[in-house]
Amino acid sequence: MSQPITTIPIDPQSHKLPSRRFTELFKRDAVRLVTHEGYTFKAAAVAVGVSDRSLRNWHQQFTPAGAPCGPDANVDQLQDEVRRLRRQLKGAELEREILKKATAYFAKKSS
Repeated sequence: MSQPITTIPIDPQSHKLPSRRFTELFKRDAVRLVTHEGYTFKAAAVAVGVSDRSLRNWHQQFTPAGAPCGPDANVDQLQDEVRRLRRQLKGAELEREILKKATAYFAKKSS
């Protein structure tokens, strides 16, 4: 005998799922699955019942940026720092482009 399927009510106007609010403790625990328990983002998201994107946002929010390497760092540490800084730069450049487009859009709308 199979279990009955539970349906989640969808807003008929927007066809979206109702938004859910999660506590900071819940978010930190979900991130801990990735950072300390070795889960992939996808596996951790499925385990706690959230989207992969939400979990990645929480990870970015609650995981501190890596510390810069010291003068006595080895090659592997320097390469890790270069990768981290490149990811950070790419994110900042993307954010800047989005803000430029938003500024142009709103300037055009207001005139």
